[in-house]
Amino acid sequence: MRFSKSNDAIGTTNRGNPTESSLCTLCRADCQGKCETWMSGLVGRKLLYPRDFGLVTAGANNTTHVGVSYNSLRIQGYAYGAHGLSQGLSNDPDDCIFPNVSLETEFGQEIKTKARIPMMTGALGSTFIAAKYWDSFSIGGALCGIPVVIGENVVGVDRQSQIQPGLEKKGKIKSAPELERRINGYLRYYDGYGAIIVQLNVEDTRNGVAEFVVDKYGDKCIIELKWGQGAKDIGGEIQVTSLDYALFLKERGYVVDPDPAKPEVQTAFKEGAIKSFARHSRLGGTNLSSVDKVQEDFMSSVDYLRSIGFKRITLKTGSYGMEELAMAIKFATVAKLDLLTIDGSGGGTGMSPWNMMQSWGVPSINLHSKAYEYASILAAKGERVVDMSFAGGFALEDHIFKAIALGSPYTKLVCMGRAIMIPGFLGSNIEGALHPERREAVCGNWDSLPKTVSSIGNCPEEIFASYFDVEKKVGKDEMKHIPYGAIAFYTMADKLSCGLQQLMAGARKFRIDQITRNDIFAGNRETAAETGITHITDANDESARKILNS
Repeated sequence: MRFSKSNDAIGTTNRGNPTESSLCTLCRADCQGKCETWMSGLVGRKLLYPRDFGLVTAGANNTTHVGVSYNSLRIQGYAYGAHGLSQGLSNDPDDCIFPNVSLETEFGQEIKTKARIPMMTGALGSTFIAAKYWDSFSIGGALCGIPVVIGENVVGVDRQSQIQPGLEKKGKIKSAPELERRINGYLRYYDGYGAIIVQLNVEDTRNGVAEFVVDKYGDKCIIELKWGQGAKDIGGEIQVTSLDYALFLKERGYVVDPDPAKPEVQTAFKEGAIKSFARHSRLGGTNLSSVDKVQEDFMSSVDYLRSIGFKRITLKTGSYGMEELAMAIKFATVAKLDLLTIDGSGGGTGMSPWNMMQSWGVPSINLHSKAYEYASILAAKGERVVDMSFAGGFALEDHIFKAIALGSPYTKLVCMGRAIMIPGFLGSNIEGALHPERREAVCGNWDSLPKTVSSIGNCPEEIFASYFDVEKKVGKDEMKHIPYGAIAFYTMADKLSCGLQQLMAGARKFRIDQITRNDIFAGNRETAAETGITHITDANDESARKILNS
C-alpha cells in the first residue's frame, strides 16, 4: 500500500508495478529510470528530501497501514536522551548530530567480521546477469566495506573451469577462472571491512569448490552452506539458449530441462519449437529422514569444512516453515557458525518460476518475527545465539532499520539482492554510453544518455554525487580501474547510510547495537499480533499515563 508507480515528492517513477520493497516487479538491466533506487545511484543522499526546495511544501501520503508487512511497521522517535555515542563524544547537542551515528557492525564467533554499513549483498551466482555486472557489484561492495556473496554453481557453469571427474573432492578442480575473477576483484579493494563469501550447493560440494577455495585463498574467504532462498523452493536455475551449452551442462552433472540429449528435443530446437533450456540444481537433504539425521549431517559438513581450513562458516536458509527455521537457528547456534542469513518470500535476483515465487513460502516479516522468537528461546537457555542477517524484499534505509530492530539483538545486518544490482546496471549503461569502446566489456545497453541522466550531467564527475568520494578513497590513478557501476553502487549506499543515520539519530541511537524492538511500533493490530511489536497507541502508553497522573 505504501508505493505507487509515481512519487511526485521526490520525483521518481517506476517503469513497472512496484513491489513491497519499492522496486518494480520486473527490474530490467537496460532500464532508463527512474525508481528511487535507480536515482539513488546518481544523486545519492539528495534523494532523501522532496524535490524543488523553495518552491514546494510536502506531506506524507502513507497514513494508512493495511495488512502485515514491513511497511506496516513504523519507527519510534524520542524527544530526549542519547544512547551509544562513540568514545570521546558527550550528550552535548553539538555531539548528538546524525553524522556522528556509527553504522559499523560486526558478526562472527571467534573471528569478528566487520562491516562499515549493516548491509550485505544477496548471493550472486551462476545467473548471467551476475557474471556480466560482477565487477560493479563486487568492487562497489568492497569500497563500501560490506560482505559480498558469490552464489552457487559459478564453477559448474563456467566452460573454462577444469573439473576432473572421478577424483576425490580435494584437487578435483584444476582451474576455475570465473570464480577466481570474482574473488580477486573483491579482494583488490578489500581494506579490512566486509568479506567475500562463497556459497556451496549440492553440485558445488561434489565438484570440490570448498577445497579449491581454501587451498587457493586460505582464510581470506568465508564459506557458506546453502539450504535455500526466498524466491523458490527448488535448487538454483538458469536459462540457456545454446544446444551445445545445454549439453555441456548436462555432462557437468546438472539437470537440464528439456533433456538436450534426446533426439526429438534436438530436432525441436533446430526447427525453432524449443528456443531455450533450463538448468537446475539438485535438492539437498533428500536422503535424510528425520530432524536428528539432518542435524547429524549438518554438523558433519561443518566439521569437515573446519578440518580443511575454513575458520569462518555461514548458513543461508530460505522461507521454509517453522520446523526448518528452528533447525537453522538451533543447528547454526550449536555449530557456532558465524552468520545465519534468513531469506523470506518473495524476494529474488535470478530465475525463479513466477507462480512459485508468488505463492510459496513464508513472507519475510512473518519469518523474521518467528526467527526472533525462536532465537529468544535459545538465549533464555543460556546459549550464545548465532548472529543473523535478514533478507527478502529490502531496498530502502527504513527497511534496514526495521529489520535490525525486529530481530534485535540477534540481527547484525540486512541482506539486499535486487536493490544493490540496480546501480550496477545503471553505472554500466552510463559508462557504455559515454565510452562506446567499453560498451561491450561493461555490458552497457545504451547508445546515448537518456534525459533522465543527461538532466543531471554529461560526464561521470557531474553525474555521480559520490564520484569524488570514491576518488579520494582509491586515488586518481586507480580511478580509471573503477567501473561506473561501482561508483553508482557507492553513491546509492551513501544515500542509504545517510538516511539510516538520520532515522537512528531521531530514535536517539548512535550505534547499530543500540537499536531495539522498542524502536519500532506496529501500524495496525494484525501486524502487532503477528510480530509481537507493540501497536502505535500502546507503545509507552503506561509511562504516558504516569506522566499525566503524576
